[in-house]
Formats: sequence, structure tokens, C-alpha cells
Amino acid sequence: MQHLFKSYLKFIWNSTNAHGVHSPFVFDLVRNCFYDKTNYPEYQILDNYRNSLLQNKNTIEVTDFGAGSRVFKSNTRAINQIAKNAGISPERAKLLFRIVYYFQPKSILEIGTSLGLATSALALNNFSEVTTLEGCPETMKQCQLQLQKCNIHNVTGITGEFSKQLKTYNLQPTTYNLIYFDGNHSKKATLEYFELLLPTIDNETVWIFDDIHWSQEMEEAWEIIKKHPKVTVTIDTFQWGIVFFRSEQVKEDFIVRTDKSFFLDNVLGVKNLWGLLH
Repeated sequence: MQHLFKSYLKFIWNSTNAHGVHSPFVFDLVRNCFYDKTNYPEYQILDNYRNSLLQNKNTIEVTDFGAGSRVFKSNTRAINQIAKNAGISPERAKLLFRIVYYFQPKSILEIGTSLGLATSALALNNFSEVTTLEGCPETMKQCQLQLQKCNIHNVTGITGEFSKQLKTYNLQPTTYNLIYFDGNHSKKATLEYFELLLPTIDNETVWIFDDIHWSQEMEEAWEIIKKHPKVTVTIDTFQWGIVFFRSEQVKEDFIVRTDKSFFLDNVLGVKNLWGLLH
């Protein structure tokens, strides 16, 4: 926890808003997507999806292949507690929806479905097909039930350990226009997924890595990704590391604050960390 707290303070010191960004491509993304204040009707569907899970007190047995949980001490977990503590926050879900809306990717891959809070944000459009990978059969089952309730039908769920699925499932030579990495939060696994999925990129591909400051190892993985020769532009929003492979872009790395509400969401997270540290 101390590592996360210190990383956040460093992020605050080094980050900028849209006016500190001198790349037209990134400036437009920050101004027209990150700072977009439109009240999209899809936000209500995201809220309904979340609220339905928060009201579900049933328990499931979770299979965890990743780096583990900082919150849960047992694999028997209540669905509402998973949604509350382990899922994407409401503001980040809205931002994820806006990123998809902004770039309009036709093919999306998600690594780490959980209960589908992020999956729903990725899928709430009429132009994308979403493939989502999840290691735990029980959480995938709950996700599929929720997607059906919300009338979301453009998602294909695949259950199994991520690296095995990426190696054996027919994911390649498919081109994925957007990949959201929210699975095994370890350096080794993150870099393995990175290398396995490089053949699926094109010039317009967008990759989003969740929890890049989760640990020292995840920060090391993020630094390696930033330096990869195929990577041209990266954006560190603290929670996410966003990667672009646009050959026409000068190689640059940005540390950018997102909109005010998302920023406050992170501040509240740090306040909670401060309470845990004392």
C-alpha cells in the first residue's frame, strides 16, 4: 500500500492537464474524450448494470490465477462485494465507454472479465464485437447473466487461464482495434500478454493496461512497454497506461490527469490508502 501511495504522489507532481500536452493527437483525445461532459444515455445502463450486482448478496467460489486480492482473504466472495471492491469504478467505466465511443474500434479484446463492469462499458455501442477472457467460470457466468439482463449481445466470453487461451484460442491473426488488459497484475504475465498480442496490432490499435502502478513489478513492466520499438505514444493516467502504435507519431510519453470527477475518484482512493497505512 505504501508503494501505491508514493506512486500516486509522484503522479500528482508530474502530471498535467490538456493544456500541458503538445501533441495534437493526444490533446484532442484529452479534450474531446477524457474531458467530454456529455451525459450519454448509455451511462444509465452502466449504472443499472452496477446496481444490479450491488444488490446481489449471493456468494460464489472465485478461481484466481492472478496476483491475488488486497481486499478479499477468501475465495468465497459475495457478488455485491466483488462489484464494490474489485470492479472498475463508475467514473472509470464512463471514461472507458467514452474511449470506445471516440475511437470506434470494430474488434475489442478484454483480458479479465470479472463480473463484466468494464465489459459492459466496452460493449455499449453498435459498432464493436467484444471478446472477453476470464479465468473464473463463476464470475464469467454472472457476467453473462448481467449482459443478458441489460440486453447486451455483442460479447463472446471465453473461460480459462489467460496465457493458455491466448496461445491456443483462435485469437490470431485477428486484428484487435482495442485491447483492455485487466487480468493477472504481475510483471511476467503482463509482458507475456504484451508479446503474445503484438501480432494483432495495426496502426490504429489502442491498448489500455489497468493498474500500472499496482506494484513495483507492474511499474517495471510499464517502463519496458513504453520503451518497446513498436510503441510510439503512451499516456499514464495513474490507473491506466494507454498505448498507441501510430507510426506517424513522434515517440512520446505523457502523464495526464483525466477529468475532475475521475481525478477526485483517485484522490478518494489515496485517502483510503492513507487510512490503511495508519
